Amino acid sequence: MRRLGLIQGAVASLALVGWLPLAQADTLDVVKDRGYVQCGVTTGFAGFSTPDDKGQWHGLDIDLCRAVAAAVLGDAGKFKAVPLNSQQRFTALQSGEIDLLARNTSVTQRRDTALGAIHAGINFYDGQGFLVPKELGVTSAKELDGATICMQTGTSNENTMADWARANNIKYKPVVIEQFSEVVNAFAAGRCDVFSTDASGLASIRISKLKNPEDYVVLPEIISKEPLGPFVRQGDDVWLNAVKWSLMAMIEAEELGVTSANVEQQLKSSSPSIQRLLGVVPGAGKNLRLDDKWAYNIVRQVGNYGESYERNVGMGSPLKIPRGLNALWTKGGLMYALPIR
Repeated sequence: MRRLGLIQGAVASLALVGWLPLAQADTLDVVKDRGYVQCGVTTGFAGFSTPDDKGQWHGLDIDLCRAVAAAVLGDAGKFKAVPLNSQQRFTALQSGEIDLLARNTSVTQRRDTALGAIHAGINFYDGQGFLVPKELGVTSAKELDGATICMQTGTSNENTMADWARANNIKYKPVVIEQFSEVVNAFAAGRCDVFSTDASGLASIRISKLKNPEDYVVLPEIISKEPLGPFVRQGDDVWLNAVKWSLMAMIEAEELGVTSANVEQQLKSSSPSIQRLLGVVPGAGKNLRLDDKWAYNIVRQVGNYGESYERNVGMGSPLKIPRGLNALWTKGGLMYALPIR
């Protein structure tokens, strides 16, 4: 007993001096007590997270925030969008200012290990590309030798651009600006020849930020892998489960053909997979410390992944980004739901 006491005392001392992590609050319980999810999003990025003229937020990432709120609280409207720039996002997550970071953020080894954060899935497969004025007469990124390229600081775009340029023996002048809106303004004003960021961002910028979208073109090259997804704090495993499986439920629902329009009818389905998803057969909710209707609430109030994609960034949106890698695995894409069983 004396030895056990000494060991426990030593562990406590190590934790106090910062050598071992102190126990973290259970975010799931915090959110339930508070009554809403604090969701870190962009300051305004069409298709992913942007407010309308009434202050209501919309987008692919916003739908993930809504899905988590529906799963945890039974109401997709019980979330608060917290606008963050690139430099603020991980600090806000680390400090507890937000419960969930859903801000078109690439999953990288460093971000998933060294920042006290961990990703909870991928909701959009992307890659860094290039936007140029048509009048520049450029059809390939390999023609950009000597170009001035605008990028936002605090993102992975700077290092990716430098690596690609070095590998392709291309010299360029970077114009790196902190605020995203200022980068857009600099490009629109002609301060740089090229805007480089994730291809989804370029599509959004072209449609929503530039006066004459038809005067600009996104070049065909994609120079990096940018898997975008939500992050939570490391060590917060119960909350990680809630966020990860909320995303999985949206993808699984699309795989199974369960939509916001037919979810009520699907409650009568004889499919074991659909019965488990919708809580007709209990168990999945208990595993997550949620109500067994957690996924049913997501699909009924938010929709499946395909519905969310189409209205926010797909053919039903101004961006009209083809599904591509974001199609289901059964249709040549990478979207694959882990089994809910």
